[in-house]
Amino acid sequence: MSKIRITKQFTFETGHALYGYDGKCKNVHGHSYKLSVTVIGKPIEDSNNVKFGMVIDFGDLKKIVKNEIVDVFDHATVFNKNTPHVELAKELQDRGHSVLLVDYQPTSEMMVTDFAQKIIKELPEHIDLFSLKLQETDTSFAEWYASDNKSL
Repeated sequence: MSKIRITKQFTFETGHALYGYDGKCKNVHGHSYKLSVTVIGKPIEDSNNVKFGMVIDFGDLKKIVKNEIVDVFDHATVFNKNTPHVELAKELQDRGHSVLLVDYQPTSEMMVTDFAQKIIKELPEHIDLFSLKLQETDTSFAEWYASDNKSL
């Protein structure tokens, strides 16, 4: 049977700041992110299986991405935990805001890499992550492809 790619799209709102950056993005700001998750695999061939003909149930893929990414990042503010923004992060947390401190500069490039690692760990063995596209504006996005990252 042929391998098939399927894609599910997600949206979420996240704020961030790029510490040390020389442009406007050094300021706390937010994006309406669009995340496209593409997996690849062979459709289930067992006609007795309730998921016969599916690579993965879109609902199952949705659960993975919502649990690992959307529910965590939606309406949160992301800061690199190794920057002075941690003081601002603590103040926001003390006031009841959702704040994420990450080990990386929260650019689209680094976020999409983080997302790929999280999703890969949760996929069933017979399904592979093919690609991710994280769009932060209508004209700006970062893409991650498994073929470019064989060592992960």
